[in-house]
Amino acid sequence: MLAKDYRNHFIEKLTPLYDVLEVESFFYIILEDFHQMKRIDLALHPDFTLTVQEVDKWNQVLEKLEKEIPIQYILGKAHFYGLEFEVNENTLIPRPETEELVEWIVKKNEFKGKIKILDIGTGSGCIAISLAKNLPDAEVYAVDVSEKALETAKRNALANGAAVVFIVKDILKAENLEHDFDIIVSNPPYVRNLEKEEIKKNVLDYEPHLALFVEDDDALLFYRKISELAQNNLKENGQLYFEINQYLGTEMIDLLKIKNFQEIELRKDIYGNDRMIFGKK
Repeated sequence: MLAKDYRNHFIEKLTPLYDVLEVESFFYIILEDFHQMKRIDLALHPDFTLTVQEVDKWNQVLEKLEKEIPIQYILGKAHFYGLEFEVNENTLIPRPETEELVEWIVKKNEFKGKIKILDIGTGSGCIAISLAKNLPDAEVYAVDVSEKALETAKRNALANGAAVVFIVKDILKAENLEHDFDIIVSNPPYVRNLEKEEIKKNVLDYEPHLALFVEDDDALLFYRKISELAQNNLKENGQLYFEINQYLGTEMIDLLKIKNFQEIELRKDIYGNDRMIFGKK
């Protein structure tokens, strides 16, 4: 079957569920993964043909996309800050907004030399590993409550050649951190149950709720706890970074003020939403 004909079939099957541009992006992601071909390659080789076995492999992916399983879980990988990460049902899929948080930390610290960083709730390890790769003099630690998530993160660190110390820890039960750090960063659970109706089915049905949701009546639970730990375990002039719920920017500023952080800065993401915040000890 000609690949260009299969492309038409692929788009026809999925456009009832997804925007056509998103469907096209799926097609070319799979094309590159299965055949190491980019969009331009297919345009230059319009007679490129899929074998019966290859069509069957494509159809298996198509069936999963029709169930709205995220393509990153189907292929078992996602790209983040120029690196490739294994993802699975134990880890959230890394998002572009989180890349902006990493970029902020890298730009602010690229000439700081030997610093110690802690990533709380590391999941796939995307924040910790990206920081370790881009701040090569940094000593990077990462914690998560999920042992299965940390197994994935360890594989990602190895695959990307990054030195990160991974620790199993329930941060809500922690009384202190084992070290003092120059930087603490966290992208903790922050979606309230009342916001579930805003969440796409492919996220709600397949991404780990443990890493996504907090109770409506205590949405800042993780931020409050991590801020308290940071008060004790950040070095003088240490930096605290969070990815946050877009609806709770003002509340986060108030929280960091109460916890005596200075130079507080709230930033918007590429979509114009309040998404990340910084405070200095």
